[in-house]
Amino acid sequence: MARLMGPPKGGNVIEKSKDFKGSMKRLFLSLEKWRYLFIFALILAMISAILSLNAPNQLSKITDVITEGLKPNISEETINDVMTDTSVSMEDKIIAGEIFSKFSDDLTKEEILKLISDLPISVYEKIKPSIDMVRVKEIAIVLGCLYLFSALLSFIQAYSMTTISNNFAKSLRSKISNKINKLPLKFFDQHETGDILSRVTNDVDLIGHNMNNSLASLVTSSTLFIGSLIMMFVTNWIMAITAVCATVFGFMMMGIILKKSQKYFVQRQVELGDLNGHIEEIYSGHNVVKAYNGDKEALEEFNRLNDRLYECNRKSQFLSGLMHPIMGFVGNFGYVAVCVVGALLTMNNVISFGVIVAFMVYIRQFTNPLNQIAQAMTSLQSVAAASERVFEFLDEKEMNTQENITRHLDKSKVKGKIEFKNVKFGYDNDKVIIKDFNALAKPGQKIAIVGPTGSGKTTMVNLLMKFYEINSGNIYIDGVSTRELSRENVRDLFVMVLQDTWLFEGTVKENIKFNKEDVSDEEIWEALKVVGVDHFVKTLPNSINTVLKDDESISAGQKQLLTIARGMIVDAPFLILDEATSNVDTRTEELVQKAMDKLTEGRTSFIIAHRLSTIKNADLILVMKDGNIIEQGNHNDLLKKKGFYAELYNSQFQS
Repeated sequence: MARLMGPPKGGNVIEKSKDFKGSMKRLFLSLEKWRYLFIFALILAMISAILSLNAPNQLSKITDVITEGLKPNISEETINDVMTDTSVSMEDKIIAGEIFSKFSDDLTKEEILKLISDLPISVYEKIKPSIDMVRVKEIAIVLGCLYLFSALLSFIQAYSMTTISNNFAKSLRSKISNKINKLPLKFFDQHETGDILSRVTNDVDLIGHNMNNSLASLVTSSTLFIGSLIMMFVTNWIMAITAVCATVFGFMMMGIILKKSQKYFVQRQVELGDLNGHIEEIYSGHNVVKAYNGDKEALEEFNRLNDRLYECNRKSQFLSGLMHPIMGFVGNFGYVAVCVVGALLTMNNVISFGVIVAFMVYIRQFTNPLNQIAQAMTSLQSVAAASERVFEFLDEKEMNTQENITRHLDKSKVKGKIEFKNVKFGYDNDKVIIKDFNALAKPGQKIAIVGPTGSGKTTMVNLLMKFYEINSGNIYIDGVSTRELSRENVRDLFVMVLQDTWLFEGTVKENIKFNKEDVSDEEIWEALKVVGVDHFVKTLPNSINTVLKDDESISAGQKQLLTIARGMIVDAPFLILDEATSNVDTRTEELVQKAMDKLTEGRTSFIIAHRLSTIKNADLILVMKDGNIIEQGNHNDLLKKKGFYAELYNSQFQS
């Protein structure tokens, strides 16, 4: 089946940073407010790692003490003490002397133990194995303190980093929210809503989460890696080289597998995107597929894409599944190598048994950080990519400042006159939409703006509301240029009902009196009654206190009526109706028309409509085409001219 459009991006593709160094530098500069706490947290992470590095030495000491305690004390000094001890009988000393004389370096361990077993009890008590529990306790206390203090520092560090990351994410969200209010409407026209929302939610959350986990982990892992390497060479260079060689061998194997598996991971995301695109396309056009008997073809395409995704998944998951066994192999291979070499060195009295125990811990501290560093760097790549998107948004050009604007119109004193004078506007310098617009709206008049799609009707309203700045010319409200008025002041003078209905999750009452205080329930019911939606609201479970949600069974027409009721609550001298009846049926349109007639009373009104039947009673109709007014007058006059308006009007009744 032919593709109608390109597939969406699928899966969790980790976007790589365009400028990792620059992005991370700016990210750290943005942490200025928490700089000292951030440095403090990283220092704690480093100290915690250093304390962990001392633990193997203590384990080595305690192992050596226990090992020595398990051996019989047959040193020359101990034998002399036994032979001069008065508590031992002469007969036992003679027997012991004969046995001691048989000791030599050539004896095996079994032969030594047999000779010791023949010693008299009084002598054996003097040389029997004895573990120095006092020393063991001292080392155990030191070891316990090291682990406890390291854990405490890790907890404080984790708490500090969590505080920093959450506050930083909160700060970013606040900056983005403030930025949104300062961006021109042009920005939102040029960027997808989903992309903007992704920056506010996904990117900020990714920065906060990964920054919390990655930075401290990177510092701790780096310290452990370097520290354990140094400690191994300080302890014994032969064992250190053995451990390093064993680890490097294992990671070389991992590198080979990662290199082979990477292409399958990338291909998997592409195939997943293709499959998702096909599914979305087919299900969104399900009726068309059924109507044209395209089921078989669609299923064949799905099976083809599904098989390709399966193959990529199989290969990538198999290879990625080898990572854990290989990591286990690296660790175990290191243990084996250390034990074998350590045993040989111990037999030659080069090292003690405790050194082997220490190196077994060092192996773990040396191999684990490598994996953690790799994961941290991958996370930081994601952080850098996300921060680039956030900072790119924060760097967008804002609307012109209003600091020098001092004029203010009191809406209670505004008479309602609006004049467009030589207005010129284009979204781009090369694409001028409004070329030379001139119009006059007298107080209380109902002005209708009609014309084909793309003629500039909605653009004129956007200019009037200062959503866009005009290129040249002027718009006057009661003789005052809108250039001299703040955006907030201009918008406060208008009631606006748009074609696209907007209801937020809240009660009916909250939606009706949006951004307006001191509105009584009686006023709300009156507005609902005027637009003919009061009966519907009464049928809701909690009447005007019913919470409206996306899953509520409210038709598009009912939503439109509620937005019109919202407009009736606002007390402003101007009214804009932009296709406000587009989502209602013909019968409801008559009710809405009456409601709008009442809404326009005492207001200068601008009505944009494609249904020309709704603007028959307009005082002035402006017919626009290609950004200019080509005809103007009332309904009857324009029909008599038999011009463009008459052609538009009559086209509604042609079969």
